[in-house]
Amino acid sequence: MTEQEIRAAVKAAVEKVKATNPLAPSITNTVTQDFVANAQLAVGGSAAMLYMPDECEDMAKVAPAFYINMGTAMPFYAETLPRAARALHANQKPWVLDPVGIGLSKVRMNCLRGLKDCKPTIVRGNASEIIALAKLWQLIDDSEGGQVRGVDSTEKVSAAKEAAVALAKFTGGAVAVSGEEDFITDGNDEMTCAGGSELFTKITGSGCALGGVMAVYAAVASPFVAALTATTIFNIAGTKAAGIANTPASFKVAFLDTLYELTADDVANNFRVVGSFEQIFDNALQAPELKNILG
Repeated sequence: MTEQEIRAAVKAAVEKVKATNPLAPSITNTVTQDFVANAQLAVGGSAAMLYMPDECEDMAKVAPAFYINMGTAMPFYAETLPRAARALHANQKPWVLDPVGIGLSKVRMNCLRGLKDCKPTIVRGNASEIIALAKLWQLIDDSEGGQVRGVDSTEKVSAAKEAAVALAKFTGGAVAVSGEEDFITDGNDEMTCAGGSELFTKITGSGCALGGVMAVYAAVASPFVAALTATTIFNIAGTKAAGIANTPASFKVAFLDTLYELTADDVANNFRVVGSFEQIFDNALQAPELKNILG
């Protein structure tokens, strides 16, 4: 994709979400429900938090997109997740998989192993999770790497690029690896995005919220554009919020406010990607912190 095509696609995704208010239901971490829902609402989407198998299956048939997060592994997930994923696959609905905590238990591993044939539209996770999922689905060699510490990554984003490309080629969708610099690929195009804030690591649920917002954009855009748009808007909002607030609670409020206030032009014209092209976009929105990050 060219610079102009990427900017136009990102702008169109932001505009369409704000105009159509797409619903992207979530099966997500009980700790982060509020943050996921509020982030989805802030960008212009609509939210619904679901858990029961029949509700998830029924909603998967009618909602324009869906978000599945392994977060809090409830006993009924063994039935809920495969039923929802199968319904999404059968009805050709875009959905985002966040393999949080992969490797922590047999329940998680068995659930995630069973989702392979349902081919998520977007996979989002930290580097260790992406590597571990690619190994679980036997898409890369089962060598060292991809170990998780709770829900934290022990690998750098760069170490997960091979796994991300393999996952994207297998699913036919996109993979987003979150970290200090985020990596996004559809198996062909690749982008490395800069921005965000260290304060994301001081609040719970920023990764879950990102996955939920990716699902919102997946309702109106291609997998690659949806993943890129969500990552971009989070990086811009996080950087700007850090320029307003320097403590976790106030940062979270400022971040949600900024998500709500950002326009399509703000998002399309105010980010850095390095991949198919190298360019820094500047406008009046940029906080000094973002300029420092981008050099």
